[in-house]
Amino acid sequence: MTQSYWLDRWQRNDIGFHQEEVNPYLLKYWQTLNVPAGSRVFVPLCGKTYDMVWLHNQELAVFGVELSALAIQAFYDENELTPRYTPYYDSQFNHYSANNIDILCGDLFDLNENSLSNISAVYDRASMIALPSELRQRYVDHLLQILPPATQILLISFDYPQLEMQGPPYAVPLNEITKLYQNNAEVRLLEQTNILEENPRFQERGLSRLQESVLLITLHDRAR
Repeated sequence: MTQSYWLDRWQRNDIGFHQEEVNPYLLKYWQTLNVPAGSRVFVPLCGKTYDMVWLHNQELAVFGVELSALAIQAFYDENELTPRYTPYYDSQFNHYSANNIDILCGDLFDLNENSLSNISAVYDRASMIALPSELRQRYVDHLLQILPPATQILLISFDYPQLEMQGPPYAVPLNEITKLYQNNAEVRLLEQTNILEENPRFQERGLSRLQESVLLITLHDRAR
């Protein structure tokens, strides 16, 4: 899975992963985190998701990271926002900002703890399931290094027989997520739902089973 793969998909507008409405699990479970107004929420691999606008409307500051400049510009255009554009303190990123929604354009793995020093929560609908198995350990290890202790993560994941479909989205079983985080966080399953019947596009791709899981992951106070 290369950067060019995702950049090409945005260039071709091949973005079936983009949801046209706010994610229902975000609506249902965000209050479980009890994130105070004014807190800063990190949205990795944010694309142009409307979920960022919803989070902003909860009186939260939103901080996303996205590889594709096309996706970032589309987000601001579609929400009728005009971002300020400045180089970030780290030259590997370009910084877009409007209406208390900031997005860095660049590689998530280039983020450091200074970027996320005041993050209270993470909303991960698109990151974990976008990464093949060989990158998921690196992804979690990186988050554990750069997120503040006690950060909460609302994670939405897919699980299906991986041999039946080539990702992304990839199958990420609950036991894998638990194994990745368990030494550094409390992992709590909020919901697990069979969703194959309501997703004919995945039936057409040959899936015999499709589960969606919602988890609340709370990093230990001394995760680092």
